[in-house]
Amino acid sequence: MNAQQVTLVQSSWEKVKPLGQAAGELFYSKLFQAAPGIRHMFQPDMGPQAGKLVHMLNFVVTSLHRLDTLQDDIRKLAVRHAGYAAEPAHYAVVGQCLIATLQEALDTEWNDELQQAWTVAYTILSQAMINAQQEVAERA
Repeated sequence: MNAQQVTLVQSSWEKVKPLGQAAGELFYSKLFQAAPGIRHMFQPDMGPQAGKLVHMLNFVVTSLHRLDTLQDDIRKLAVRHAGYAAEPAHYAVVGQCLIATLQEALDTEWNDELQQAWTVAYTILSQAMINAQQEVAERA
């Protein structure tokens, strides 16, 4: 991820962040519409989860310029997701729904450059989580 992509992701996130809970709820609405078979993996009340998602995204986005320091946090998150029965294939649909949520939230400000930057960021993070989950599974 280059410096310009980090800047694009961070500056666009600053515009989405004020939506807070609503952005998280929009994401989960899109996720359950795209993948209804995973709805059972979540609590009935998605309010708290939507808030956690926005908090986690804020933490990761603000830390993008120092991805190497996130490795331990990414590993812990991956282990938790493995415990929820998240599978590597789930990460693709999550990424699609995240991008769709950001596109809707940013509306006319969304462009190809932003999509590329967010896709690169998500790909790096999701692949790190998939790798961590696979390492945990291999040790088990």
